[in-house]
Amino acid sequence: MSTDTATDTATAEPAGLPYRPPTAPPARFRHLVAAEWIKFWSLRSTALVLAAGALTTLGICVNAARVNADRLAHQAELPPAPPGGRPELPQMVYDPLGAAYVSPAWALLMIVVAALGASVIFGEYTSGLIRTTFAAVPDRRAVVAAKVTVVGAVTLVLGVAVSGGSFGVTQAILRDHHGMSLTDPGALRAVTASALLVPLCALVGMAVGALIRHTAGAVVTVIALLLLVPQLFGGEQYRWVVEIGNAMPLTAWDRLILNPDRDYDLGKYPVTITEAWCVYGAWSAVAVAVTVCVVGRRDV
Repeated sequence: MSTDTATDTATAEPAGLPYRPPTAPPARFRHLVAAEWIKFWSLRSTALVLAAGALTTLGICVNAARVNADRLAHQAELPPAPPGGRPELPQMVYDPLGAAYVSPAWALLMIVVAALGASVIFGEYTSGLIRTTFAAVPDRRAVVAAKVTVVGAVTLVLGVAVSGGSFGVTQAILRDHHGMSLTDPGALRAVTASALLVPLCALVGMAVGALIRHTAGAVVTVIALLLLVPQLFGGEQYRWVVEIGNAMPLTAWDRLILNPDRDYDLGKYPVTITEAWCVYGAWSAVAVAVTVCVVGRRDV
C-alpha cells in the first residue's frame, strides 16, 4: 500500500456515517453592512433620486437668496423719518437664514429621503429578495440593523452636504445684505438641525415601510405623517392640539432654524429648543426600534 493511500484511509470518515460538510462561520456585522451597501447602490435610480432631491433643494434655496438679494440691492433709500415719527414706507425686513432653509424645498427633500427609506424595506418584500436574505442570514435583526446603518450613514452625509452647501452659497450671495456666518447666533444650530432632518426622515420612512409593505400605501403614509399631520395640529385653540403638533419633526425643525435675532411670533404654546432636540431623538429611536422589531417578528 502506498503512503498516499494510507493517508486517505486514515483521514476518511468511518464507514456508515453520513458526510457532513464543514459549516461556514456566521456572518459578522461588518459583512452585513458591506452586503447592504452593495445592495443599496445596486440600483442606479438610488443615486439619481438622491442627487435630484439634493440639487432641487439647493436650487430653490439659492434662487430665493438671489431674488431677495436683487430686491434688496434695488430697494430705494427712504428719506429720514421726521423727529419723533416714523418713515412713511417701511424698509424691507429680510431674514438671511430663511433663504438657506426654504420650507417647500426642504419638505420636498423630506419626502424624497423618506420614500427612499421605505423602499429599502418594502422593496425586498415585493421582489421576494427578503426570503433569500433571511435564508442566508437567519439573524433578521442583524440584517435590519445593517440596513439602518447604511441608510442612516448615506442620508446623514447627504444632509450635511445639502445643509452646509445651502447655507454657504446663500450667505455668500447675501454677503452685502447682512449675510450670516456659522459663528452668528442660531446659524450652527440651523445647519445641524437641517442636516439631521434628512436621516431622521429616512429612518421614519423605513419604519413605515416595515409596517406597510405596499409602495403606494407607504409613500402616502410617510407624506401624511411628516407633512400633513403637523398642519392639522397647528392651531392654538386647545393646548393638547398644539402639543401634538409640537411633537412632529417638521415643527421641531421649524423651531430650530429660526433666527434668534428676529422677533418672531411663536404662538401661545411654542416648542422650546430643548424640546425640539428631544423630538429629533425620540422619533429616531422609535423609528429604529419599530423597523428592527417588526421585520424581526413578521413573516416574510
